[in-house]
Amino acid sequence: MTFQEVKDMLQMINIEMNDMYAYTLFKKCDRSNTDTLEDCEIEEFCTQLMHRSELEEIFFQYSGEDRVLSTEELQEFLHHQGEEATLERAKEIIYKYELNEKAKQHDLMMLEGFMMYLLSEEGDVFNHEHKKVYQDMTQPLSHYFISSSHNTYLTNHQLVGNSSTEAYVMAFKEGCRCVELDCWEGPSGEPVIYHGHTLTSKILFKDVISTIRDNAFKNSLFPVILSLENHCGLEQQATMAYHLRNILGDMLISAPINNLESDHLPSPEALKRKILLKGKKLKERSSSEEDDGRTRVVSWGNEDTAPELSDLVVYCQTVEYRDQPGLACEMSSFSEDKIRRLIKEYGNTMVRYNTRQLSRIYPDGLRANSSNYSPQEMWNAGCQLVALNFQTPGYKMDLNRGRFQDNGRCGYILKPEFLRRADTSFNPEIVSNSMKILHVRVISAQQLPKLNKEKPSSIVDPFVRVEIHSVGRKREQETNYILNNGFNPLWNEELRLEVLVPELALVRFVVEDYDKTSSNDFVGQFTLPFPSLRQGYRHVHLLSKDGTSLSPATLFVHLQIKDP
Repeated sequence: MTFQEVKDMLQMINIEMNDMYAYTLFKKCDRSNTDTLEDCEIEEFCTQLMHRSELEEIFFQYSGEDRVLSTEELQEFLHHQGEEATLERAKEIIYKYELNEKAKQHDLMMLEGFMMYLLSEEGDVFNHEHKKVYQDMTQPLSHYFISSSHNTYLTNHQLVGNSSTEAYVMAFKEGCRCVELDCWEGPSGEPVIYHGHTLTSKILFKDVISTIRDNAFKNSLFPVILSLENHCGLEQQATMAYHLRNILGDMLISAPINNLESDHLPSPEALKRKILLKGKKLKERSSSEEDDGRTRVVSWGNEDTAPELSDLVVYCQTVEYRDQPGLACEMSSFSEDKIRRLIKEYGNTMVRYNTRQLSRIYPDGLRANSSNYSPQEMWNAGCQLVALNFQTPGYKMDLNRGRFQDNGRCGYILKPEFLRRADTSFNPEIVSNSMKILHVRVISAQQLPKLNKEKPSSIVDPFVRVEIHSVGRKREQETNYILNNGFNPLWNEELRLEVLVPELALVRFVVEDYDKTSSNDFVGQFTLPFPSLRQGYRHVHLLSKDGTSLSPATLFVHLQIKDP
């Protein structure tokens, strides 16, 4: 078999392998130096490929002397995993994952089938039941964390980057449900979107609205909020209103579906396939024209708003933040610094505000390079629309992806009960008694990506860090590093982490390449909500810095959650 034929064989039996590792193993087994593998060499290749001593140890612990798992033995393993442990379930797993037809006919599982099962979605650290929409979607909008983007139109830098409709497409693919439109006066009477007073490129407002219409509901049916930053004059505001009505049609919410005086907002379920406009609302609606035919304008604060645009703002009416509760349809925006101060001084007040009204948080204006802040402290106070620069990779976006990976990646996550109750006493600034202990045994990693592909001799020295992001300071622990082994490093190290307020916590698994002379290099990571974590022996399928899969790179861990 040539190397290409070996790769085809691996693909045919559904085994993923990094090309670099596959070729290294191929050359090692090609003892005849013919660039092909003969019978015994093929057997050696497959044996070395599938060899996982740590999995063998677990398998033999349950299988006994005959070295095969019966349905009863697999049932016992499932029981220790904390899963549905019936004989019927064990038979289903054998039928689905066992490669040997003879073993399958006798309801037996061999080591290779056991490995395939643990590497599958069912052996994943993330609860696969949470990959679909499973939460109650009939509560008011204010009861959900909503995936939100800042300066959605930018592809990179805040001052000189490109603006693109494709950035909106990418945000929707990520599950984003609140996008930003920074609107400015454009030529020929057509408003444009760009980062004002900078060198960023410009795109037509109407092109962005068409892109939103075509992509908003491809990945999620739940409502989209358009966060309008309006810098246009009256005529182009009227043009914006025309495009919104004309392009979005029935998708656009332009009238209440319930009483605006109601004490709560409508639900994501009630607003499926609908688009809401967030912007300023005129306090009173005047007659549309003066005697000379000019549009009459009512002043809102220090700015003028065209009635045509104001009419389209229904459930997301932006107002200055006030200590006293306003209407449920009124909301406020806060810079990251301002909300931090408010949470620090008035933690419970902010939590209560967010039970009824929406709040949008945006990055500090000094973040010219489109860097992000950590969204966790804002989620801790129940803030719904915590807007990040989706175009900027890094651990802050890892947290965002981890948070919204839950509930079918639909962009809406039901907040914990203590962040939804109007009379809640929860304060994220006060140490909570709610705690769990997460025990993590980091066992091994498989096929970690090579960081410097230009240097054939460059091999990672990997170590693993596990982080807990919740109320209070970040908790983290890490393993020792292993020298020159990215293919199958073995640690078998125990980590213990406190998890405060588990309902809000995120768990982040990170692999880095140790470097004693400079900062460590990022290899891969995976972040998920603590409530979506599955106990027992699990594989963690790693993601790159920009959130794409690093398959077949994985961590293998054992997880246990205990009371303190």
